[in-house]
Amino acid sequence: MAAEHAGHTIQPRLYAFDTSMVVLSLVVGIGIFRTPAIVASAAAGTLLFFVAWAAGGLVSLLGALVFAEIGARHARAGGYYRVVAECYHPALAFMLNWSQTLMQGAGAAGVAFIGAEYLVPVLLPLQWRGAQAPLVLACVMMVTLLALNYRGIRFGASTQNVLSILKLVMMVGLAICALWLAPRTPVPPAASREPWMPRLASALVPCFYAYGGYHMTMNLGADLRDATRRFPLAITGGMLLVVGLYLLLNVAYQSVLGTGGIANSQLVAAALSRATFGPLGALVVSAAVCLSAAGFVNATILQVPRTFYAMAEDGVLPQAFMRVNPHTQVQEAGLAFFGATMLLPALLLGSFEKLLDYVIFTDTLTLAIVASTLFALRRREGRGAFAIWGYPLLPGCYIICLLCVAARVLALQPALALAAVGIFLTGWPLFRLGRRLFAA
Repeated sequence: MAAEHAGHTIQPRLYAFDTSMVVLSLVVGIGIFRTPAIVASAAAGTLLFFVAWAAGGLVSLLGALVFAEIGARHARAGGYYRVVAECYHPALAFMLNWSQTLMQGAGAAGVAFIGAEYLVPVLLPLQWRGAQAPLVLACVMMVTLLALNYRGIRFGASTQNVLSILKLVMMVGLAICALWLAPRTPVPPAASREPWMPRLASALVPCFYAYGGYHMTMNLGADLRDATRRFPLAITGGMLLVVGLYLLLNVAYQSVLGTGGIANSQLVAAALSRATFGPLGALVVSAAVCLSAAGFVNATILQVPRTFYAMAEDGVLPQAFMRVNPHTQVQEAGLAFFGATMLLPALLLGSFEKLLDYVIFTDTLTLAIVASTLFALRRREGRGAFAIWGYPLLPGCYIICLLCVAARVLALQPALALAAVGIFLTGWPLFRLGRRLFAA
């Protein structure tokens, strides 16, 4: 096969700790600095606010275990794409990855853009703070991270570990300092006449956004040493860190600001930092958001090109996407293509709120389809070296939860949901065209 020629095969060079740090940064992006306000507004109650975060974490941890078993069985490049192609059909796998690739590129650009917005008043003098300043800083961040990953996957992973650890330390430090130092001025939540079940369903949408991303580490299966044994440990450990971090931050938010104060603070981390550190709060939160944004973008750059490798193996993308530099283990064509999907939408990208519903609708339906492959794998292969507890009940509950969230987005934002479906369907003619042009 072409993948075996001229040093094209991907060699495992990552450890469980590296992959856990990727999980941390894939999940803990910019969302935790924006979504609490949306969750608090939808929940309209302190108890429901924490129920939503706890339920979202529980379902996401369950999903992490589902994908841990799938990833342990399919420890190869592009496992996320490959498992759907082998269990169902390559056309469905391509259509899912087509919509996901466009969403991830634009989503990564949006995260970089929001991180840059926090930096503008800190880094730039007043005369340079024009309308295009955040866009320039976001592009600088994306190009810098692309260049670092171009040097090699080990260099990219080392960059990831540093960013993840710094981000974790800063966020935990902010929460602890706020609980210890900040004066309590809690604002009660606004009253709502809507029944609790629809409010909880609406609150879970942004929670799922904040917890999302853990499944994409499947694409690193071929890069992880001793993946069958270490992959479940890495993905589960990473998610446990995320759940603990989110609960700690939300306890700090609620304790200092109150549920009503969270709902009224779009940038809730900035409000918490101001309450804790006074004038220095803006600087602290700007650094935290910048590190979080850089970590998310870098983790996305690190793992998405591995999907292109698997798609090229199936003949739906050019063979150039299978070329791996034997010295750096970098897919240079895949890295360049994904860089384009980040940089090109930057000029057209909307606000975080507009992006959230589109991303969640696409993600939840995709995750439900990929998670369902576990049933096909169990029928075909039986229990593997790692098997999720409670099969088939718990994986089935996980899929039902995903479909319920997608249905809620469809009810709230039908136009965005239909647009996502339209993008998914355009993958079919592209798949057929790719098979004609690139298949051997």
